[in-house]
Amino acid sequence: MKIGLAYDLKQSITATPAAPVDALEEYDSAETVNLLAAAIEQAGHQPVKLGGGREFLDNVLGNPVDFVFNISEGRGAYRSREAQVPSVLEMLGIPYSGADPQTLAIALDKPLTKQIVQLAGVKTPQWRFFAKPEEARHADWDDFRFPAFVKPAFEGSSKGIRLTSTAGSPAEVIDHVEKLFEGYGQAVIAEEFIDGDEVTCGVIGNISPGKPQPLVLPMRIVPRQKNGPFIYSLEVKRDYKKLVDYEFPAQLPPAVIDRIKSQALTVFGTLGCRDFTRMDFRIAADGTPHFLEVNPLPGLSLDSDLFIIATGMGWSHARLIVTILENAISRYP
Repeated sequence: MKIGLAYDLKQSITATPAAPVDALEEYDSAETVNLLAAAIEQAGHQPVKLGGGREFLDNVLGNPVDFVFNISEGRGAYRSREAQVPSVLEMLGIPYSGADPQTLAIALDKPLTKQIVQLAGVKTPQWRFFAKPEEARHADWDDFRFPAFVKPAFEGSSKGIRLTSTAGSPAEVIDHVEKLFEGYGQAVIAEEFIDGDEVTCGVIGNISPGKPQPLVLPMRIVPRQKNGPFIYSLEVKRDYKKLVDYEFPAQLPPAVIDRIKSQALTVFGTLGCRDFTRMDFRIAADGTPHFLEVNPLPGLSLDSDLFIIATGMGWSHARLIVTILENAISRYP
């Protein structure tokens, strides 16, 4: 098959001088794209680099492909930006890997996602949503348990998540909200901070009657030094080889693992995720997993959490990519 690759390179996008330091964090490197192309070629297909943005539009119209492997994060700061490429592909009738536009748009909206999965019975920390800073100044904090964890409402890739993102009082929340709104120009969410184990859970495959269940793969992130509550922040992720150990399979009580897997599948199915996904949980002191957020378009670089999980299973990067691709192709008649 002739398989197009849709992606957005960091080097193709210019951040404004006022943009935060992590403005381009979600975009990929040429190394990652080349690894994907090599894996697709090794599987017997012809990879075609389509790029992202206007370049993607020109290439997909001028060089027809049979299928698209999509890792494009989209352009701009829109909360539905990850849906841009899949929307175009559906309009053109080209099959593609990963979640559809609706799932991608919902998942990047953290408050909306929490509302939906909560209705499906998934435990998630309570939260407050602020469309503008003045809303934080007049918020009702009754029944809210501090500390809070304050982050942008419509971001992924740990954008806006720092070691200093917790707040011990309404006044500190207001300070965080004002700074995040100024830096990211978007709504902010303050979430009850669960001081417990951090678990990220990969899901590979699809929920389909009569077929094997997806692989559900919880991995615990263990700080090498713990001086207070652990935050899997941007600073930690950028220096993860020195600061954390990845424990896969996660060494947690079997009952806790079962609850994480069950909730991960509920989130996966409720939101309509496909092929590959990763989601984050915090485990409370009583062993209750609390869903934080889901990324139905997780990174696939050699430093990505999903690849670290795959290495724990003895998989190569190429095997991870080809497994995702095969699951995606199998969804189409």
